[in-house]
Amino acid sequence: MGRYVLLSLGWIFLGIGVIGMVLPVLPTTPFVLLAAACFMRSSERIHSWLVTHPIFGKQIADYLAGKGLRLRTKIVAIGTLWASIIASAIWVVPYLIADAVMVAIAAWVTAYILRLPTASPLYASTE
Repeated sequence: MGRYVLLSLGWIFLGIGVIGMVLPVLPTTPFVLLAAACFMRSSERIHSWLVTHPIFGKQIADYLAGKGLRLRTKIVAIGTLWASIIASAIWVVPYLIADAVMVAIAAWVTAYILRLPTASPLYASTE
């Protein structure tokens, strides 16, 4: 049962990541990495397909190899995160405590992304 839940979540996360390629407020990389993690634990064949995919595979391969994320990916992820948090806090969420929780989570995610190694342009896979 757990395998099918992870497989389903993997496809959902990958779908959100693909949508994030065209929607500027939705980051692609975190969802693709989540999809890869789900596939790694549920389907070796799909995980291999995703890691070798011409669009998504290079970022995942760099991350899994310990090279980290490219600087551009970090900037886009953090920028998109904060833009969506600020927009949500101003126009969508009317509760101050919820806004504070969103900002705290965004700060934690930002710190996590900044602590990841930055893939060197010489060693990172090219897009």
